[in-house]
Amino acid sequence: MEEIHLRKILSTNIKYYRGLRGWSQAKLAEKIGISTNFLADIETGKSWISSLTLVKLANCFEIEAYELLIPEDTTNDKLRRTVKSIINDISVKIDCSLEQISQKYLK
Repeated sequence: MEEIHLRKILSTNIKYYRGLRGWSQAKLAEKIGISTNFLADIETGKSWISSLTLVKLANCFEIEAYELLIPEDTTNDKLRRTVKSIINDISVKIDCSLEQISQKYLK
């Protein structure tokens, strides 16, 4: 695999996981301690990242570092993670709503 192809995979995956969370480049860059310009360069394939930055990104997205280097054609895994994330979000909202209802009506 050529480096340019690997950069494209990384770029696509960072945009994908950032989009899942609704984060701007600025927000993600702040979370992992890099400049927004550097993140933009990574996302366009102009720059490569250190292993430390790769690990920070993975930790921020709550995935394993290698998952950022998996080609996009593995969409079933991404779809499963997306569905799991949505279900978790819904569960949290339901739990919060039930707690609010309990506090309001069971006092």
